[in-house]
Amino acid sequence: MSNDPEVLLDNGKQNDSKMKEERREGEPTSAFKGASWAALLVGVAAYLIGLFNATMQLNEKGYYFAVLIFGLYAAVSLQKAVRDKDEGIPVTSIYYGISWVALIVSISLMVIGLYNAESIVLSEKGFYGMSFVLSLFAAITVQKNIRDAQRARERD
Repeated sequence: MSNDPEVLLDNGKQNDSKMKEERREGEPTSAFKGASWAALLVGVAAYLIGLFNATMQLNEKGYYFAVLIFGLYAAVSLQKAVRDKDEGIPVTSIYYGISWVALIVSISLMVIGLYNAESIVLSEKGFYGMSFVLSLFAAITVQKNIRDAQRARERD
């Protein structure tokens, strides 16, 4: 039997250049990474399309846009702070606390804004709320996936 790499077959696979790259230990699957990015893009796009088509005044649209951006940043920042603390990476108490406060404030601003919005029908309020929550959750998941993939690469 030949030991030539071009001749050897591994369970029907032709050679290393055509083989699928194996996933590193601890790295999220491509399907999970893709689903996380898709959820983030769908959530943000739906929110922004709804905002663009809304009949509210421009200052109201600006408010809801700013709340979305603030919420996304706060969610990613909190995820990073929590993960750093869990992994023994130093995180100041003030940064950790501000991250929590920022996320709570952004969610509160969304809830208060939607509750007090008289020009938005109840179904639209639900739409904005759900796309906002989907976007925040997806942003956290995307950040986690990026960090897990980076950590898996560092182990090699």
